[in-house]
Amino acid sequence: MRSVRITNIAIDNFKNVGHGEICLENKRKDFRASILGLYGQNGSGKTALVDAIALLKHVLCGNVIPVKYADFVNEDATNSRFLFEFKIVSDGITYRAWYEFSLGKVYDDTLVNMDNDSAKGQIKAEIYDEVMSYSYVSKEETARKSALIDTRPNGAFLPKNKYLELTGDMDETDVIVSKRVIRSGSRSFIFSREMINLFRQKCKNTQYLFLIESLLLFGNRELFVINTENAGLISLNALPISFKYKEERSEAVGNLMLTLNAPATIPLDAHHLVLKLIENMNIVLDRIIPGLTIGVMNLGDIVSQEGKPGKIIQLMSLRNGKEIPFQYESEGIKKIVSILQLLIVVYNNSSITVAVDELDAGIFEYLLGEILQIISEKGKGQLVFTSHNLRPLETIDKGFIAFTTTNTKRRYFRMTNVKGNNNLRDFYYRDIVLGGQSEQLYETTNNYEIALAFKEAGDALGM
Repeated sequence: MRSVRITNIAIDNFKNVGHGEICLENKRKDFRASILGLYGQNGSGKTALVDAIALLKHVLCGNVIPVKYADFVNEDATNSRFLFEFKIVSDGITYRAWYEFSLGKVYDDTLVNMDNDSAKGQIKAEIYDEVMSYSYVSKEETARKSALIDTRPNGAFLPKNKYLELTGDMDETDVIVSKRVIRSGSRSFIFSREMINLFRQKCKNTQYLFLIESLLLFGNRELFVINTENAGLISLNALPISFKYKEERSEAVGNLMLTLNAPATIPLDAHHLVLKLIENMNIVLDRIIPGLTIGVMNLGDIVSQEGKPGKIIQLMSLRNGKEIPFQYESEGIKKIVSILQLLIVVYNNSSITVAVDELDAGIFEYLLGEILQIISEKGKGQLVFTSHNLRPLETIDKGFIAFTTTNTKRRYFRMTNVKGNNNLRDFYYRDIVLGGQSEQLYETTNNYEIALAFKEAGDALGM
């Protein structure tokens, strides 16, 4: 058994976060689940944290970094810097792994017309200056924090002794060339396909390979990010479903996209998976929305242009013996169904991390508070979410809640002087109005000035 969990995140010069550090561990009590609910004013860095986790997933998977991340580098800086700390537990040994890297915004001049000296190429993101460090504690020994791979210096990477153990007799010149090619391709060097294959073939230290493989597996199969783009797709009558489903001899991880305003066409091998996912979700759905289950109507067989067999299906809502197309359900119910399978996995699996931006969107606040309370008290996995709904402040442990501040150099903050019998929701409101924390949690607005601005805007329109 092996479990991986993010324990700390530090961000520099990313979007509107000049600097922010957040611990994801609850220091108040020893819970099996790891929950972090992030609250704060609009535009104060909540989504930036989820975007940083999404970037981490791209990096750990060895993906090409999407161009949009280049524009997330703070306009006052040349690059963004990230540090993620992980806790990895396996066979009685507890590892700590630190992975840090820089994100740069560069221009790809390879396709620029050579006759036009002033032309700039297309913007792209660049990952560089990667450093992976580790420590561990076991019954027999303890190892202090030390670097495993440091790509910052010129050359392949340091330390030299680690290089030899990881790459064997590989010529350093070849690794340097790979390093440059991978960086220009907007990918991570450490977690690139080329380096992973090299480590698997040449590494002489099973512990080093275990650490790298653990983070690689975590990024590919155990880390999920649900951003606001999902809500946009739901509004367009599409249902994105992220899932991790395991049967006796197989495991499926990924995303499904099912159209709602028309029958959905899916490959034949995905049909069985859809049926199993719906069956699994119905066990919980009927409890949180009494009387509601989902069915799959089979509308026939189809063969794709590539000659592959498929099925035509439509999702249906089943309520009190009546069946209607699922597209006519509220966006809140669609949102719950979209993420429900991942919430089930978070509840049951200690090595799952799910980050959800605006978890509360469309979900009844009382239900939201109850679901989070159940997961926080009895679940096993890790859930990071942002929300504007303050109901969870009353239902989950205070150690699971953090806030954003108006200070761009200290974006993330946990409230102090909160007693056990304090209602955190009321405490938060009080500090917004009266202050009392070491950091300002809300940039004050003036109701009179807002009303006057509305009037001036109306006057400008001749109203």
